[in-house]
Amino acid sequence: MGANPRLSTIRQEATRQLILEAGFRLFSESTIETITMTDVANAAGIGVATLYRYFNTKQTLVLATGTWVWERYLADALRFLETQNLTAAGRFEYFLNVFLSMYRSHRNVLRFNQFFNVYLSKEGGISEEAGKPYVSMLEGVLLPRFEAMLRRAEEDHSMRTDVPAKEIMLTSLHLMLAAVTRYAVGLVYTGGCDPEKELTLLRDMLMERFTATPCKTQPMDIL
Repeated sequence: MGANPRLSTIRQEATRQLILEAGFRLFSESTIETITMTDVANAAGIGVATLYRYFNTKQTLVLATGTWVWERYLADALRFLETQNLTAAGRFEYFLNVFLSMYRSHRNVLRFNQFFNVYLSKEGGISEEAGKPYVSMLEGVLLPRFEAMLRRAEEDHSMRTDVPAKEIMLTSLHLMLAAVTRYAVGLVYTGGCDPEKELTLLRDMLMERFTATPCKTQPMDIL
């Protein structure tokens, strides 16, 4: 009897998952430039030749890892919204609180984000084609939710509707993620200040900028 195509696909997906998990673990512990493909293969428990069959360059692996990490984290964090009857402003506040929760409980994701950004910068950036899956994933997870948020705002008037959904999404994503990442990896000297208080202030400023309702809640543990 020939090989079972379905079983082969399942095994391939399982191996790919092992590689991405190993990549994330290593890429969040140390600068990505110092991690070799052999290191990743060893951590995944496979041969380096097998690794190259799945990812033919290190940059391809790093981008795939980034796509996997953020797709998993953001999708899980935002799934709660699908079950809640929140105002548009309430949904936006929840989104901003995701980053505060990330700072508190998922700093490995933020370390990865820092090392990821530095690596791609040293690589001279990425081509539009190579980065397409990563950008498509972010927009696919976030943009439909922001578009739905503004449709709700047209009814409840709790958010501004004169700013495009994509602009609100990118502005809030970039500012919150940059801030929590820098605090998490020690790039901000706090000098006795309270990082969570300062990050909460940034959240409140974004709420004031884009909503008609002042932020009233405290940071929550999202995941």
